[in-house]
Amino acid sequence: MLRLYHLLLGSILVVSVPLGAKFVLTQFSPPKVVKSSTVVKLPNPKEGNIWQKILGTTAAPTNWQVAACEGNALLLCISSKGERLGTVEINVYPLANHEDFQKKLVAAGIPPGSQVDYQSPKYQTQVLPALKAWVTDHYAVFAKDRQREYGKEITFSTYPTQPIPIGKLQGIRYGFAGLKQKGGVQEQHIGYVAFDGTQLYVITTAFDTGTQTGKFEKLENLAIFQPYLDAIAADLRLP
Repeated sequence: MLRLYHLLLGSILVVSVPLGAKFVLTQFSPPKVVKSSTVVKLPNPKEGNIWQKILGTTAAPTNWQVAACEGNALLLCISSKGERLGTVEINVYPLANHEDFQKKLVAAGIPPGSQVDYQSPKYQTQVLPALKAWVTDHYAVFAKDRQREYGKEITFSTYPTQPIPIGKLQGIRYGFAGLKQKGGVQEQHIGYVAFDGTQLYVITTAFDTGTQTGKFEKLENLAIFQPYLDAIAADLRLP
């Protein structure tokens, strides 16, 4: 059963995308889950694609494949019958280099260098406001950029943040869309953010012609894969 977030996403897509895309979404939602084997962990975590180190059991629609991309250390590839459908990107930011997030943690009652108990309800309650504040700033940056780029032609619309497990970490799922005034979706972004005490993990994908990496070429494929990405995020080897 898709969560409320998924239903909200689906309703926006049905209203916004062309008729052809509506048909695809109707036929594939919800698709059948297919479990694939766990990716082998690299002997040296500093070599190769980071997804090879952290990827657990993967979930995907029937006849879709999910694997670490070759030649790019940050991308997860999603394909079907030999055709790449999209990619998911992960970036890792050391807390030492992220002064603004340090301040958000302090405001939430988690000073830098404090011992982190990932399973503690108290910690999970504390870290969520810091992550939500990070997302709020992230939204503000994108909204300002899109206003400058599109003016009134595109409406910037954010989705409510949702707590979600990212491996053993308490994380947040967020997202936003650019909706055309005359109908249709200009762009659609989905992201996940989590913190392990020393590093901030940000996982993103999108439907956006202006994005170079971490994106799907077709909006309907992004909509189909998003629930499976939730399951993949929850089974990551983090921390």
